[in-house]
Amino acid sequence: MTFRHMPRPSRRPEQRLRARRACLSVRTTHLQERPLSRHQRRRQSLRRPRRLAAPPLRFFMPLSLLACLLALLVLRGLATNEAFHDTRIATSVDKTTVPENLLKGGPIIDARGTRNERPVSYRIPSHTVVLSFDDGPSPEWTPKILDVLAAHDVRADFFVTGAMTTRHPELIRQIVAGGHEIGVHTFTHPDLAYQSHARISWELAQTQLALAGVAGVHSALFRPPYSSDASALDDWNYPVIKYVGAHGYLTAFIDRDTDDWKRPGVDEIVKAAMPRKPGAGEVILLHDAGGDRTETIAALEQIIVKLQGEGYRFATVSEALGATDATLPVHGYQLWAGKCFIWASKAAVLTLPVLVALLAVVGFLNFGRFALMLVLAPLHARRSRRRDAWGPPVTEPVTVLVPAYNERECIANTLNSLIASDHPIEVIVIDDGSTDGTADIVEEMNLPFVRLIRKVNGGKSSALNTGIAAASHDIIVMMDGDTVFEPSTVRELVQPFGDRGIGAVAGNAKVGNRDSLIGAWQHIEYVLGHNLDRRMYDMLNVIPTIPGAVGAFRKEALQRVGGMSDDTLAEDTDITMAVLCDGWRIVYAERARAWTEAPASIQQLWSQRYRWSYGSMQAMWKHRRAVTSRGPAGRFGRIGLPLVVLFGVVAPLLAPLVDMFLLYGVLFADAPITLTSWGGFILLQAALSWYAFRLDGEKPLHLISLPLQQVVYRQLMYIVLLQSTITALTGGRLRWQKLRRTGEVAAAPVEA
Repeated sequence: MTFRHMPRPSRRPEQRLRARRACLSVRTTHLQERPLSRHQRRRQSLRRPRRLAAPPLRFFMPLSLLACLLALLVLRGLATNEAFHDTRIATSVDKTTVPENLLKGGPIIDARGTRNERPVSYRIPSHTVVLSFDDGPSPEWTPKILDVLAAHDVRADFFVTGAMTTRHPELIRQIVAGGHEIGVHTFTHPDLAYQSHARISWELAQTQLALAGVAGVHSALFRPPYSSDASALDDWNYPVIKYVGAHGYLTAFIDRDTDDWKRPGVDEIVKAAMPRKPGAGEVILLHDAGGDRTETIAALEQIIVKLQGEGYRFATVSEALGATDATLPVHGYQLWAGKCFIWASKAAVLTLPVLVALLAVVGFLNFGRFALMLVLAPLHARRSRRRDAWGPPVTEPVTVLVPAYNERECIANTLNSLIASDHPIEVIVIDDGSTDGTADIVEEMNLPFVRLIRKVNGGKSSALNTGIAAASHDIIVMMDGDTVFEPSTVRELVQPFGDRGIGAVAGNAKVGNRDSLIGAWQHIEYVLGHNLDRRMYDMLNVIPTIPGAVGAFRKEALQRVGGMSDDTLAEDTDITMAVLCDGWRIVYAERARAWTEAPASIQQLWSQRYRWSYGSMQAMWKHRRAVTSRGPAGRFGRIGLPLVVLFGVVAPLLAPLVDMFLLYGVLFADAPITLTSWGGFILLQAALSWYAFRLDGEKPLHLISLPLQQVVYRQLMYIVLLQSTITALTGGRLRWQKLRRTGEVAAAPVEA
């Protein structure tokens, strides 16, 4: 390791002016020596054939998890008849396409096979009654109806919906075991006159899948929802009958509608069930679900007794027509596909309460965080306005450490910004084995207050420790090699050290390249998610992270905790927690602004945030024993560490549940209420963001992109955090990932 000390000429005004002019021309000189520019490289790359890249595997697991959870929600919605539910009911129209023989024929219509062009109808034989029950099974009423039927040795037809079948599989098995016949009544009970052929096929197929899964059977018998007798056929529902007939279904309408769902009274139900002509065969419609069926059960007993007394026999549709049973056993693939569907539906029903509870946790954490911010941020702002908050002004010189690794594009901007500092500084640039000529640029700038240290590459922590050992002053400011300071940044950053109990200060890192959409999103995140959080943590005395771009430490505090550690990839978080646990106080200086170049692409953003989140988890795990410690470490362990885990890990990991329920609510539930609730949350977030921007003196223009940020950016951060969590739990290792810089943040923006 070689130390190179720059010469220190006298500080006469004309010499200082020449030095500044020389350093301003450094970037121009070195640009001529650089490889091709980005624009030149882009033009050159067009000459080479490009290969389409597959989606990164890192997106696969998190997105698959979200897709599976959404699928479980949809399955649960199907089981509860919430998803794809259509409440429209068609009104009767013309009957110009319905054959006369069907309108005046019997309740059973056969449009299968060769009969599809000219369907035929069948009447129930005389002195024969078919009892049919729609909309079930119901766990409250179907068992009671089955008991009445068993007591009189009567078999009936149950036209079941797929949704109820999925929720109550044991009742389907009980119906089949009792010798009764199963009919298909669609899955979600829509009026099929409004549905497409694809939807009709799906309704039938899903119901058959459910029947196969719960009882190992399929049914060839069908009854449309909201149907009555065959005379009600019209130009809308007649094509439906032909379509299902072409798929092998026998359609069963009714002769007598008891209207038991209206609960007209037991006597009225019994009266409506009686044949119009003595001895005429009939299909009677009753219901075993959809409301209070006490009257239905009482009337059923009387209907059976009365008709048996008149010499009627009771049969299923197939028995009445002398056909084979419409309920057929299934085997092989169809059976196991049905079982898998039922297992998945059960899992979905059981999973929903868990997801709702987790959603409640997300809401509690977010609103709790908002409340803490709204209470504590104003107190911090009021304290910051007091110029004497820390005691006498700090005027002694400080050391500024600039660790640099391949910062050719940015290092001149960084040092040029320090030239204008209104606080006396010593700058130490630690070149950590750069291969792009970074150290040469610093050397050629020949700045009087800068020392250059060249060392073999050892990582940022090693570079900072080298700088700490070489520092001449008791207060050490740390910044990144791609960061630009304002003239007042160092002065504002070191003022809190007027209080001897303060061991470190966090500055206000800002996004300099905020003109792009991804830059604007990071700008919002920095102002709201970082700086407003730091105000809150400052008032609680548990700031967990001093940003590497702008922070200051007492040299004594650093030495007491052993300096910078390379145990984690987030050395800034690690050292901050160590200083807190050592009993020092850490505060946030909002006026100490530093402008940094944020990642300009999704790939670079991914790399940076992956390292941040993984390193932060490493730091939290490293300092986990603080939870049971005494003194300052215990305070941080029992207050700061839980808050960081809850707000920084748990809440972001669970945040996609909000968007998942939003999507489900818009597509399958009550869209207006869902969108209104989500809009209210966005308005609350926007209000808090506006307040954060106001505290930071920022223009709120970039908040226009906030709704999109909440949907897109949050998913990206969730994926990053989930992968970091998986890496941490599996004991994986993550190497340091160097971001490619452009040097576009050349100076602090004027609006600051």
